[in-house]
Amino acid sequence: MSDGHGSTPETPPGWAKNQPPPYTGQGPTPWTAPGDAPPPSGPAPSGDGRAGAPPPYGPAGQAPPRGQGYGPPPAGPHGAPGQGPYGGPGPGPYGGQPGPGPYAYGQPYGFQPPPQAPRPGIIPLRPLGLGDILDGTIKLIRSNPKATLGLSAIAAAVGTLPVAIGQAIYYKSVGGMVTDPLGGSRSTEVSLDGALAQLGGSVVGLIIQFFVVTMLTGVLTRVLGRAVFGGRITIGEAWRLTRSRLPALFGLAFLTGLIMLVPIVVAVLLIVAVVVAGAEPVAVIGVGLLLVLCVVAYGLFFTTRFALAAPAVVLERRGVIEAMRRSWRLVDGDFWRVLGIILLTQLIAAMLGGILSVPVSLVGAVLAIGGQGSLGMVVVTAVLFTVGGILSAMITYPIQAGVNGLLYTDRRMRAEAFDLVLQTAATEQQRQGWVSAAADDLWHPSHAAGPNGHGGYGAP
Repeated sequence: MSDGHGSTPETPPGWAKNQPPPYTGQGPTPWTAPGDAPPPSGPAPSGDGRAGAPPPYGPAGQAPPRGQGYGPPPAGPHGAPGQGPYGGPGPGPYGGQPGPGPYAYGQPYGFQPPPQAPRPGIIPLRPLGLGDILDGTIKLIRSNPKATLGLSAIAAAVGTLPVAIGQAIYYKSVGGMVTDPLGGSRSTEVSLDGALAQLGGSVVGLIIQFFVVTMLTGVLTRVLGRAVFGGRITIGEAWRLTRSRLPALFGLAFLTGLIMLVPIVVAVLLIVAVVVAGAEPVAVIGVGLLLVLCVVAYGLFFTTRFALAAPAVVLERRGVIEAMRRSWRLVDGDFWRVLGIILLTQLIAAMLGGILSVPVSLVGAVLAIGGQGSLGMVVVTAVLFTVGGILSAMITYPIQAGVNGLLYTDRRMRAEAFDLVLQTAATEQQRQGWVSAAADDLWHPSHAAGPNGHGGYGAP
């Protein structure tokens, strides 16, 4: 008798009347895929491989749960066992346990990007690109405004004040010439005094900036060393940690300045010799242009080679000569990239500094000339020039120090696998919940992840 679906007592429910009953014989099943080996004869094995044991998934004839099969998936098209139809570790075409392949049930598919490097501080702890270096420099300024902008403003005020006074005196003399253009020798004497005052102020300002900027570079480098791990440092603590490195920093700045000064002196002597020899003006100009190009190329080469020496002095506690050698080796193999980043940084810093300082300086110059040399206008002009210099230096000093420090970090990551050291330290600091002062010791080259330690990959 039918149950309403075309089945009879001899036919299991769910099977049509004219449909053959499920196969129960001992031979090959009619649904065997072409090319598959026939199953072995005898009682069907259970899930644990023992003949005659109960089926692994309940009563006979009951389908297995979704996503599970009766054994490992068949081989894929490339013959790899347990692989899916696309060669990955997904499910086979006839069932089987789904794996983590791109087409497995419930798993994401498509391109999966690699895991992101940890970023506890201002940079990701991996080799850095240009965007990472510039972004990290901006984050350094934003995360430590007192130690970066504040110290830069103080350093700029001390170094800019003599220059501003000299320029104010010069513009005072120019204003006197405007009001009395027929002053004759008196006007010439006033203009000469103004030019000498401007030159003297510039020389004094350069000497002061030499010491102040050197100290500022050391302090900012120490701030950066802690900011890489996400830690902050006060101005007092940064000064205390940098104070012992000041003699080496001054020696480095002095020796680097001498190296840069040598070709300038040689070029001037050669031009004087050409002029004394009675050469034609065209020949003098040609020799002068050629010497200028040589001096510029010389300066760019050694500036790039020694760009990472100051971070080595502060963070690795090296001496002057050792720091210069260290910088030379770190730049090896990546000279042009380091040079390009340094030039781009100088251009960006000059543009930002000019945007902030040029309008103020122009207003000061107009007031000095229009004030006809009065004392009040001289004071106002000096103040405006000082403000313009401070605004410019507040941007240029931190940017240059930050980029050089992050270039040093990047080169150690690329040459010494230093990012592994930083990642391990960041994990431990995250577990502790804070960044201790002991993080400063990790910059020592003995922590480099090289095969021989002490700088890694052959570095001392």
